[in-house]
Parts: sequence; structure tokens; C-alpha cells
Amino acid sequence: MAIGGLVSNRSFGSFIGSGKVCRGEQAVLRGDRSGIAFVHGNMFYGKLWIQKANGILSGTYGQFLQNTVHLDENNLKPLSISPNGRRLISSISLYHCEKSHKVYPQQRRRGRFGCYSRPSPLPGSGLKPNEKDRIGKESGTCAYYKSEEFDITEAKVDSLSSPDGTNEAVLVGGDMLEAVPFWQNFPKRWVIVLLCFASFLLCNMDRVNMSIAILPMSKEFNWNSATVGLIQSSFFWGYLLTQILGGIWADKIGGKLVLGFGVIWWSIATVLTPIAARVGLPFLLIMRAFMGIGEGVAMPAMNNLLSKWIPVSERSRSLALVYSGMYLGSVIGLAFSPILINKFGWPSVFYSFGSLGSIWFALWLRKAYSSPKEDPELSKEEMQLIMGGSISKEPVKVIPWRLILSKAPVWALIISHFCHNWGTFILLTWMPTYYNQVLKFNLTESGLLCVLPWLTMAAFANIGGWIADTLVSKGLSVTSVRKIMQSIGFLGPAFFLTQLSHVKTPAMAVLCMACSQGSDAFSQSGLYSNHQDIGPRYAGVLLGLSNTAGVLAGVFGTVATGYILQRGSWDDVFKVSVALYIIGTLVWNLFSTGEKVLD
Repeated sequence: MAIGGLVSNRSFGSFIGSGKVCRGEQAVLRGDRSGIAFVHGNMFYGKLWIQKANGILSGTYGQFLQNTVHLDENNLKPLSISPNGRRLISSISLYHCEKSHKVYPQQRRRGRFGCYSRPSPLPGSGLKPNEKDRIGKESGTCAYYKSEEFDITEAKVDSLSSPDGTNEAVLVGGDMLEAVPFWQNFPKRWVIVLLCFASFLLCNMDRVNMSIAILPMSKEFNWNSATVGLIQSSFFWGYLLTQILGGIWADKIGGKLVLGFGVIWWSIATVLTPIAARVGLPFLLIMRAFMGIGEGVAMPAMNNLLSKWIPVSERSRSLALVYSGMYLGSVIGLAFSPILINKFGWPSVFYSFGSLGSIWFALWLRKAYSSPKEDPELSKEEMQLIMGGSISKEPVKVIPWRLILSKAPVWALIISHFCHNWGTFILLTWMPTYYNQVLKFNLTESGLLCVLPWLTMAAFANIGGWIADTLVSKGLSVTSVRKIMQSIGFLGPAFFLTQLSHVKTPAMAVLCMACSQGSDAFSQSGLYSNHQDIGPRYAGVLLGLSNTAGVLAGVFGTVATGYILQRGSWDDVFKVSVALYIIGTLVWNLFSTGEKVLD
């Protein structure tokens, strides 16, 4: 409930709550104790009962919210608010007026909303139900409404007196503030984050559905293992192609257009996949490559968007939330694909998942903007918060490749991303085989256990994001935070992988794998956040460069693991990953920085 304003017989001020500005209210008071009805538009907000005792004006306002406001008589400064008898310090601010107003004499006729003379027996009001006549007639408490545009920052304190000579207080409600639903005050920057989260959720849902659908598809079309491997790898042909291009496009024309294009492109490719499979294998390979083209621009475009929308103090948690969408998308895709295939056949997976992209795209066009400057609904306060940092928001015209590739922190990003993704892709690709061959789980159990690391990564990515942003807000340098978080992302998986050869039970092995992937997720607050730190204007290009190295690590690491298993054991596979994790840790801590090195 907002209190418009209060005027004593000498001066007046305005009490401002929170919410959006509305038109003012005016009412007439008389005597030491009076009742005022607050009205706005066609809605009756409640009453304010004011009384004077021991030099302090106090009042109870709200027909439904029974709060007592204690006022200082001299300057009308709110001392406290006591809701339901509990005394709390008020957050209501006092503003004096610098604009004169008319003094409206008491009127016997009803105003726009009539006279609300009979007080309710509210706590702290000191009024009784049978005081209607004395308060309503003798004190002349008659509230009436007058709309008037009025800027509370331009107010002037005047002495007011009644035309009939009696002491009279006039309630002048400068700009009464109306409470608004919480979703209207939800920060726009986090709307962008949630939409990016949803796009990454769809990204991995559409990607992992093939790993389930390929089983009935290979039976229907008589594909051998080599053909299945070729189909699975065709996605990466397009995915590698648009990593750097997607970053260039996003930095030049804006992340909204690029990410929107990517989602629609891969959604259409997903829907057309069953048709391409029935036409012929070459068409299916092309369609999977097209899908990779669409998904390849997602990460660079998202990185460009968040570099413009998110301040440094919220960078880690926002990126962690977006990337956790990928992990949860894998969980949803792996969980629902078998159900859809059993009930409606394998094409239903592609039709249902792909069609969700159109819903997302409709919301994206309506709510998203490439930068805060383009959003007409963004509040001034949020604009100041976003634009107050040192991040440059201007679009890129020319990519300074020589300058970018001459910086050691850039190469630290590229090398560390390669080392990180080697271990991550190996675990995620070969984990079902490891469960089946080493832990002796059947295929059903292996499929269910494959979901556990994705859930662990989604949880720990967000935990790491909150920890990183908290450390930054407490004054720890961004460089130190990035090095700490990425060191956990490297050394944590390395430690738990070394324990796999020592565990005695399958349950402990699964626990080690889950802990390895959980600590790996701290990288979202390390190297994955660092692109925006060192070069916010080129965040899309930088992520395209480093993620290209990361995808190559996944491709080469997956192939190398097969060769290692032919000549060695799983311990040898894990030793290679541990060695790369250690190399990545050394390179990261020696050459990375959280400071901006590219303008």
C-alpha cells in the first residue's frame, strides 16, 4: 500500500513506497485525529487514520493491510511501521515538494468516490465504530479524489490554512505508487538468461535424441556399425563449421538474430530428419550436418548476448544457468525419447522435439534484444546497473585477428578448452561402454546411470556460479576467482578418475564418475566465463575459437580412446585424461587473466 502524502497545518511531505508512479490523491483532514480514504482509478486502496499523541503523529493505513505508521510531528519523517503490532523500521522515504497546490476547502458534496467517514476499528487507530458522527461530521473527514499530473521531485513546502479559519491538514498525494505483480518487475537481463537457458535445453534435447533413435533406425534401414558411426559423426561436420563464423556474426550483427537463426535452423533440420532418412543415407548425413550448423552458432551467440546484458557480478551464475540447460536437455532427451519411440515410433522423437523450437522462437522475437540499448521497456535503474560496468556495448565492425591471436590469455583459453573437453567428451561418450564392460551393468542400467552425471553437472554448475559471483562481490579479483574455479574444474575430475582403479564396488565407481563430472562443472565459472572477461566486444569470436579446439578434442579423444582400449585398458584411458587435466591446470594458472586485454 502506498501512502501518497501528508500535510500538517504548517508543512507537508510525500511518502513514497515502491512500484510504478500513478496519479495523485487529495483529501482534507481536520483536528488531531482523522480518517482518509485512499483511492486510485476505480479501486479503493484503504484508509489512513492519523492521530496525535505525545508530539508524534501516528496512523493506521490499509483496509486490509493493518499497519501503523509513526511520524515525526516536526518534519513528518516516518519513524517506523508496525505491521500487526510488530515494530519495524520503515523503508518509506520522505520527499518534500517544490510545486504549489491548491487548497481545497471542505466540501459537503461527495467527491468522485464519496466520503468515507466511518472508520474501521483498526489496531493503533484509537477509533471506535461508534465514532462515525464525531469523526465524519464534526471533524469533517471527507476524502475526495482529483487526478493531477505531479512530479514529486518538484515540490514546495507551503503553509496551508483552511478558508474558515480552523486548523486543517490537507493530504496531497503527489505520485502515489501502485504495487505491481512481481513478474512485471522481474529483471529483463534475467529474462534473456532464461530464454538462453531454454534454447540450450532444446539444443541438447535435439542432439541426444539420435543416440536413442539410432537403434530402431539401424534395424529398419539395415545399417551396420560403420554407418551408424558415420551418421553420429556427421553432426560435427556442420558444428565445427559455424563455431568461429557464429562468433563473427554475433559480434557484428547481434546475438538475437544469430541465436534465433540457429534455433530455427536446427529445429527445422530435426523435423526433417525422418524424411531425409527415408529418402536416402546421403540426405540424412546432410541433414545432420545442417543441424550441426544451427547448433554451432548457439554458444558464440549466447556469449555475445550475455556479455552485453550481464554485469560482472552476475556473470558466473548466469553462464552456469545457461549451460545447465544443456545438461538438463540431455537428461530430458534421454528420458523421454524411449517413451515416445515405444508409443509412437522413432520419427515422433524428431517431430515433437523439433516443433518446440517454434514456441521458443515466438517468445524470443517478442522478449529478446541484442543489447540493453535496444530494449524500450528496460528501466533506467536496470540500464544503469548493466551499463555501469566497463564493458563496451558497441557492435564490432572489424575482427582484429592478429591482435587476438597475439594475446597469451587467448591461447590459455584455447589450450585449456582442449584439455577440458578431452576428458569431458570421453567420459560422456564412452561411459555406457565402461559401465557395461567394467562394472557389468546391463544396457538398461547403463542408460539410466548415464543420466546421473548430467544431473550432477547441472547442480554443481549453478553452485559454482553462485560461489564465484559471491567471491567477486566480496572483493576478490576476477582473475583469482577464474583461476580458483577452473583449477577445481581440472583437478577435481583428475583426482576422481585416479580413484577408479582403487574402488572395489560398482556403486563407488559410479560415485567417482558423478563426482568427477560434478567438479568438472566448475569450469562454467572458470574458462567458460573468461571470454567475456578478457574481450567482451569479441566474446562470440573468442568462444568460437576456444570451442573449436574443444570440439576437436572431443572428436580426436573419442577416436583415440578406441585405439587405446584395443592395446591397453581403461586405466590407460584415464591416465591420458588426467595428464591433459594437469597440463590445462598449469597453462591456465600461468597465462590466464580476468582483466580485459582486448578493447
